[in-house]
Amino acid sequence: MLLGLWIARNVNQIRGVMVTGSSLLLILAAYLAVSYIGLRNEGATAEMLFTDSVVWYAPLHICYSVGVDGISVVMLLLSSIIVFTGTFASWKLKPLTKEYFLWFTLLSTGVFGFFISTDLFTMFMFYEVALIPMYLLIGVWGSGKKEYAAMKLTLMLMGGSAFLLIGILGIFYGAGGETMNILEIAQLKIPTEMQRIFFPMTFVGFGVLGALFPFHTWSPDGHASAPTAVSMLHAGVLMKLGGYGCFRIAMFLMPTGAAIWGDFFLVLTTISVVYGAFSAVVQTDLKYINAYSSVSHCGLVLFALLMMTKVSATGAILQMLSHGLMTALFFALIGMIYGRTHTRDIRQLSGLMKIMPFLSVGYVIAGLANLGLPGLSGFIAEMTVFVGSFQHADAFHRICTVIATMSIVITAVYILRVVGKILYGTCTNPEHLKLTDATWDERFAVICLIVAVAGLGLAPYWVSHLISGSVEPIISQLCQL
Repeated sequence: MLLGLWIARNVNQIRGVMVTGSSLLLILAAYLAVSYIGLRNEGATAEMLFTDSVVWYAPLHICYSVGVDGISVVMLLLSSIIVFTGTFASWKLKPLTKEYFLWFTLLSTGVFGFFISTDLFTMFMFYEVALIPMYLLIGVWGSGKKEYAAMKLTLMLMGGSAFLLIGILGIFYGAGGETMNILEIAQLKIPTEMQRIFFPMTFVGFGVLGALFPFHTWSPDGHASAPTAVSMLHAGVLMKLGGYGCFRIAMFLMPTGAAIWGDFFLVLTTISVVYGAFSAVVQTDLKYINAYSSVSHCGLVLFALLMMTKVSATGAILQMLSHGLMTALFFALIGMIYGRTHTRDIRQLSGLMKIMPFLSVGYVIAGLANLGLPGLSGFIAEMTVFVGSFQHADAFHRICTVIATMSIVITAVYILRVVGKILYGTCTNPEHLKLTDATWDERFAVICLIVAVAGLGLAPYWVSHLISGSVEPIISQLCQL
């Protein structure tokens, strides 16, 4: 895709390259999922399938090692869906269309590389590749306080990367300094004192990207200033790198550290869940509302992982998938509404259902998924999280679970308030009466995301089954203590 974009000479060629590339990416991700399920049904028991490894730098045992399990497969599917729909959401983006899609594609490359990596250094490299383009994508093509938001996001995420690099080196040398392969390190015993020191560094390093309280403040500003497709990819996929890394690296490789620090971080994630929901209630900007909602829902991912039960961890991955789809749908719709009305202030919007019914119905569906309506993806994910979390018999974990469930009620408050305010009633701005509904490219992107959200909500079993088999080895590692 990068090469095709580089040689493209006009907007139509750029669009053709992006549609072809993103379609192929989606087809390959679906083919990978089908092939993976087929191998598992045939009896394949290896923790990772489709593995390969090539030595990059022998003195430090750095290899380009790749492989996938069920968690990786669903994350790749999620990423490919959002890249595909994000292409159509950016159909009319100007100026510097080629440059925008080049950076967008580089960001996507980092995300895909991260999810298939089984080598610590390779994973960290792709992690950085995914973060760096965000500065330009927001700073150049964003809106509002875009330079401030881009700089704040970059500095905070680079700070998290510094912690992460120290954590990765601690894992490498704590495991004997002979391999950077994740599966091989998992078989070794990192000394308890080293886990005590390096687990919080690694968890915070990834947690900054996962909107862990109090390191979440970059997220609302970044979301609010980013262009539509970047917001979709940022909230829908990029933030999932945080939860994935916390589970795959910090908790899997340092289970003793997870046991030592688990309760402390559980308190922080409980705060994230409730604080994000309360913050969304008082916002008046549509993007800020969804951004703080993302803080709450991504906090729920880390919350479920730290409960360390198989059901809660399965729910966490389902929540990553569900939130990725529905927040991408939200940001796509907000971008389309803003492109017509030139405002995201809910106090200046009303009666949009009559003016743009397609976009309004899409917004209602996204809102219902967000507040957990049965039949949509949010319900099955949150239900699995809370059922798995409540399996703990001790009072501390159950109190945290009860507090976290309050977010469901708060979410319903701000979603229903916004839907009622901007979609129904009488349109108070005469200029808005002249506006048009969604174009074909916007309708296509929205319909694809709605189908995915409804599909996960109505038929979650195959995804849950795919995830649970891959969650088990990690949870077993945590439960051996």
